[in-house]
Amino acid sequence: MPRVAILGATGSIGTSSLDVIAALPDRLTVTALVAGRSWESLARQCHQFRPRVAVLSDSSLRNQVPRDAFPRETQLEFGAEAVARAAAADDVDVVVSAIVGAAGLEGTWAAIEARKKVCLANKETLVVAGPLVMDLAKRTGAVLVPVDSEHGAVFQALQCGREVDVARLILTASGGPFRKSTRAQLESVTKAQALAHPNWKMGPKITIDSATMMNKALEVIEARWLFGMPVEKIGVVVHPQSVIHSLVEFHDGSVIAQLSPPDMRLPIQYALLFPERPAGPARRMDWSLSHTLEMFPADVELFPALGLGFEVAARGGTAGAVLNAANEVAVERFLNDTLRFVDIPRAVAAVLSAHTFDPHPTLSDLKRLDRWAREETARWNS
Repeated sequence: MPRVAILGATGSIGTSSLDVIAALPDRLTVTALVAGRSWESLARQCHQFRPRVAVLSDSSLRNQVPRDAFPRETQLEFGAEAVARAAAADDVDVVVSAIVGAAGLEGTWAAIEARKKVCLANKETLVVAGPLVMDLAKRTGAVLVPVDSEHGAVFQALQCGREVDVARLILTASGGPFRKSTRAQLESVTKAQALAHPNWKMGPKITIDSATMMNKALEVIEARWLFGMPVEKIGVVVHPQSVIHSLVEFHDGSVIAQLSPPDMRLPIQYALLFPERPAGPARRMDWSLSHTLEMFPADVELFPALGLGFEVAARGGTAGAVLNAANEVAVERFLNDTLRFVDIPRAVAAVLSAHTFDPHPTLSDLKRLDRWAREETARWNS
């Protein structure tokens, strides 16, 4: 029975992962749960799943969290080093990497170094350090399986043919809440409007990314490295129903798509148990009903963040780390009412243009530029 560590246990991917594990107790068990600051939610999870270790990455909570809130058999630890230890522990077989943002890189890196199977929901790991991460996985023999619904769909569709026969990967995007908006309407978008995603229930950061289509930009970059696919063979289409999660086109013209209702528990379960497909908790298509599945070209002019994604995927090097860090701060500023919605991609583009590009950075170079980009974006004004 695979023993699972979940990094980001209290977030949307983490809680969905625990739903899957709870539904399949004879196939999966929890060894470690990691959260940021949400110690009360983490404690409740620990009482249900009884992991060996629980970690709060925010070490400032060390003297604030009551130890008796957690089960006696669960060891409570704090800080980034404890996150890395949990990911690399000998009694862990599978690591779900679901910490939001660049903060997820270190735990994922530790898991790959320890040759774990990594179910990758933290797309920023590959956006920031794609070539370094994939090289590390190749050297250690760690297995990376995508959890994102789009990359999970591509991963499933790729099982239908040989890699040499793949012509294109097509990622689908819901289009978010503003796919029918005009440029003028986007100028006055409010925080409440941007957080109202029509199909998915997600955390605030990824919901804003979906509204700007930066989320799809990050996924283009992730696909570039995860599947070793040149950027000119990666496309994006808008599919408002979020039923077709992505497609793979082969040289003979065949297109293989993966379809299912928008429910993250399905790609999570597939990643955890690949290649097995037992019945699980995810919702099913109801084929007794009529279904309309639409697809539209993505509008890069209306959503310039998407264009930045293709640019960064083509450049590689330090561009991904700078784009990701700038976007994280720009989204935070929007949520704190110090930046307009339309200024999110503008700020990211400005910081990206201002940085000194390096095509072959080290991990320390990327961390340094991550800090620089955050500082520059915090100061940026339109």
